[in-house]
Amino acid sequence: KGIEFIRSTYFNKLQYTKFSSSVGKFVGFTEQGMKNAAASNNNNMYMASIRAAKETICQPNIQRMYDNIL
Repeated sequence: KGIEFIRSTYFNKLQYTKFSSSVGKFVGFTEQGMKNAAASNNNNMYMASIRAAKETICQPNIQRMYDNIL
């Protein structure tokens, strides 16, 4: 339950957007990033797939990743 899926977009070391599964939407950090975040948040099919990433990417691999770290 303590897993969080985060997807960030950077350009020239500047963070433009960030998706966090705990927030459930994209947040923009620059003017262009806010436009991109709004466009992504309005795309229902894309948002459904990105929200499902926690269960499809993180959950199946958590034990393997935890074992590799230790």
